[in-house]
Amino acid sequence: MSKKEKAEDISTQDVEQNDTTTPVEEQLGEELTVEEQLKEELAKEKDKFLRLFAEFENYKRRTTKERLDLFKTAGQEVIMSLLPVIDDFDRAYAEISKSGENDLLKGVELIKNKLKDTLKNKGLEEITVVSGDVFNADEHEAITQIAAPSEDLKGKIVDVVEKGYKLGDKIIRFPKVVTGF
Repeated sequence: MSKKEKAEDISTQDVEQNDTTTPVEEQLGEELTVEEQLKEELAKEKDKFLRLFAEFENYKRRTTKERLDLFKTAGQEVIMSLLPVIDDFDRAYAEISKSGENDLLKGVELIKNKLKDTLKNKGLEEITVVSGDVFNADEHEAITQIAAPSEDLKGKIVDVVEKGYKLGDKIIRFPKVVTGF
């Protein structure tokens, strides 16, 4: 072979070698981009997982709170149906105390206290309202308005007609009051 042929042969081999190295370099470049793509996908999946986990934790917290609220007020209907019975006991106690029959008065008082204590253990609370308190439409139900017997009772509660009750933090029966004008 002549020098010229050898040079052409070597340059052909160089080109062939360059052609074979170029796809390898391209493959390395593609592998890096594939690796980067996988890292991005992993980051997206981690983000999706964290969001889903946070959403599930919020769901658990919300349902737990709802369940506790349900347990607190589960017997609300039953307790509300017993409120007139408590009112009747209060009226009976007031009338029997006027009659002076102490044995009967003690019996009614024992039953009334037992019923009130049982309902109190279930979360029932009496709303205390007395004559002279400031009327608040969020906490009281005004059934009528009369002329105030004195100046200091204007815009205030003059009389309590029916007691109010709360079950937990929720008012289940507003106290019925008479206000002065």
